[in-house]
Amino acid sequence: MGAGVAGRGMGGKVDVLPPMGQIPHIPPMSDSSVSTTNAPELSVSDLSGALKRTIEDRFGYVRVRGEVSGWRGPHSSGHCYFSLKDEGARIDAVIWKGNFARMRVRPEEGMEVIATGKITTFPGKSSYQIVIETIEPAGVGALMALLEERRRKLSAEGLFDDARKQLLPYLPRVIGVVTSPTGAVIRDILHRINDRFPRHVIVWPVRVQGESSAAEVAQAIHGLNALPEDGPIARPDVIIVARGGGSLEDLWGFNDEAVVRAAADSMIPLISAVGHETDWTLIDHAADLRAPTPTGAAEMCVPVRSELMAQVSDLARRHAGAQQRLFERRRSDLRGLVRVLPSGEDVIAIPRQRIDRAGERLRERVEAMLRQNHLRLNKAAGLLARHSPQAEFARMSERCANLSSRLARVAPTLVPQRRLAFVGLSQRFDAARRANLSLQRQAMQGQRERLLHYHERMARAVVMLQARRAEKLANVAQLFATLNYKSVLARGYALVSDAQGKPIGLAAGLASGASISIEFADGKVAAQIGDEPPRSAKPAAKKATAKPGQGTLF
Repeated sequence: MGAGVAGRGMGGKVDVLPPMGQIPHIPPMSDSSVSTTNAPELSVSDLSGALKRTIEDRFGYVRVRGEVSGWRGPHSSGHCYFSLKDEGARIDAVIWKGNFARMRVRPEEGMEVIATGKITTFPGKSSYQIVIETIEPAGVGALMALLEERRRKLSAEGLFDDARKQLLPYLPRVIGVVTSPTGAVIRDILHRINDRFPRHVIVWPVRVQGESSAAEVAQAIHGLNALPEDGPIARPDVIIVARGGGSLEDLWGFNDEAVVRAAADSMIPLISAVGHETDWTLIDHAADLRAPTPTGAAEMCVPVRSELMAQVSDLARRHAGAQQRLFERRRSDLRGLVRVLPSGEDVIAIPRQRIDRAGERLRERVEAMLRQNHLRLNKAAGLLARHSPQAEFARMSERCANLSSRLARVAPTLVPQRRLAFVGLSQRFDAARRANLSLQRQAMQGQRERLLHYHERMARAVVMLQARRAEKLANVAQLFATLNYKSVLARGYALVSDAQGKPIGLAAGLASGASISIEFADGKVAAQIGDEPPRSAKPAAKKATAKPGQGTLF
């Protein structure tokens, strides 16, 4: 049996089972297998590489459905790192810069998508991840919600205002057409223009469906606007962006924000002819005029003239179709060869991701170190400015000069005043000391009298307490002698207990052969329960012989 892959439609869960016969047999572990083993030693890098090769060879390409979580846009390197989750699990995801530029639908936070890519590991974090190559919204409902949100955003910026609309020239000299060179749309436009009024037409070939269609259409609009007035390629007077009808997914490239902004910024009047009359895209709101069909766009550009030669148009169509089919066949062969050989992005994927993480950590640490050094430098500059040697010397010199002048002024009068003050303080101190000693003697006498009084009361209390405690102890001793079971044993009773020392109150609870203990007043003896009464160790008493003249009861 091959590998079985089971997926749940809304849950985003992918279960991959190994082929039958490849599941290794795990023998039961014994004490000897724990202590000794013949398994070779592996380094961490060897083990990580083996796990990476096993997972990539085992799973290959998978399609996973889940919700975008942790989306922060492209990294400074151009790569995108986020997660896919559902109600039960999550998986790390990465989109490399080249694949992200070709994507038709860009992920957004909370968006439910179906991602196609390869499962691989990242040894730097000891985790697994999915390298996404293509991504698409999960269902039409998600596309409509995303479309409505994008329409409100661009409308709030004023990209759909009527004041931005330009008038079409009546008879343009050159007409630029942005569409697929092999579809029926370009044929209809050229046929209608040649049929009505032959004009010089510049066709900018783009893909109108697929991951790179939006980028090519936006680049085509900017490229036609960038053509010089008098250059080798004539600058068009009007631009037609056209595509045939299709589903919402087929027309999604014309709802891309880059395409809408390119149409709104176009200095050349632009006609949107995407889909049929009932199909609406965001480029229709940003264009200067909307045509219901690509043929209607050609009719809006030029007035009516004679028909063009059908043969020239048919030859051009066949030549373009053959060239496109040749390109598609060669492109398919090249894709087959590329799948056999490992791509350059796969080889440098892990080192590139490790460089991104190292760059983030280096930038954060350098910024933190610069902030700390800046703070320390400012603090040191402030301290140095306040405590420079010149400033400190000037302050100390000025202070010494002030003190010297003050000392010279107050020295003749200050010494006698301080001497008189010290004499007065000495007299006051002696008087206070004598008064304090008198108060202390009086207080000590009162304390001595209170201490004698407390000593007498304590002696009386101790005598009374000892008498009460002796009386209480005599009562307790008498009560203990009354309730002690040994006093009962002294009256001729015995206490029977089992082998565990628990008292036995009833004979019904004793079994034959059970060991018991009998406690008397003077000690304990061991005994055993038997069916028959034990034989007496003493010799049987001799029968009493009746004396003559006296009867016997035995």
